[in-house]
Amino acid sequence: MKTLIVVVGPTAIGKTALAIELAKHFNTEIISADSRQFFREMSIGTAKPSEEELAAAPHHFVNSHSVTQLFSTGDFEVQALALMDKLFVRHDVLVMVGGSGLYINAVCNGLDEMPDIDLAIRERLNQQFLNEGIEPIREQLSQLDPEYFAKVDQSNPQRMIRGLEVVLSTGQKLSSFLTSNKKERPFNIIKIGLNTDREKLYQQINHRVDLMMENGLMEEVKSLEPYKELNALKTVGYSEIFDYLEGKTDLPTAIDKIKQNTRRFAKRQLTWFRKDTENTWFEPGQSEEVIEYLENG
Repeated sequence: MKTLIVVVGPTAIGKTALAIELAKHFNTEIISADSRQFFREMSIGTAKPSEEELAAAPHHFVNSHSVTQLFSTGDFEVQALALMDKLFVRHDVLVMVGGSGLYINAVCNGLDEMPDIDLAIRERLNQQFLNEGIEPIREQLSQLDPEYFAKVDQSNPQRMIRGLEVVLSTGQKLSSFLTSNKKERPFNIIKIGLNTDREKLYQQINHRVDLMMENGLMEEVKSLEPYKELNALKTVGYSEIFDYLEGKTDLPTAIDKIKQNTRRFAKRQLTWFRKDTENTWFEPGQSEEVIEYLENG
């Protein structure tokens, strides 16, 4: 029986380092399940693996798409499973790593059938977002579908509009569609979660944001200004710098906002992953203990 090892956890916890250790140990390849690292134009703000890290083990779904391409959770499920079929011919074990719970869930459990949407409602919500910003969308979603609101990336307008358009079109919450029976997969799945003391994690996040600025995040965001209306760019680390470039805020405030929004994002990631009782939790840096657990069960 083939085995997929899934490494999850909040942003900045050290998932990439552990995934590379595991790939080296099992002489295998890594499938990224980070919904922002797919995009080749976004590197610094997405904390993409470095050239050295990418060279240390074969990676898939890093730099695989352009921000101009639509790439949904459903697309990822289909493409990742097709790739894994091929890779399992050569390997008994594969490693999947990422903090995007929806994408990991799509591969491990399969996606639910989504209802048809009233496109006029979608258009109206997109227009409302352009005219009034994210707050009214956020407010409506929190009232109409609090369960989905609690786990969605609240800095991602596309995801929040998606939740709102479902409930307004069908009268049913999107969260009610996210409870279908698990699809059987032709491989074992072992889930490893990484977490640490919250203050320590928040310090790591703040430090990472400072490093991103030192490494050229401002220049990266400037280069993406022509694409700023695309959904891929409406995300933490990019939205805040666009606000600065448009004169809506000063730079220190924008940087503080990136740190604050990243900390909130990490908190939501942990809420999502903690609900999955199949995760076995370790501290960052415990790669030897993780390997022992995987070898000996």
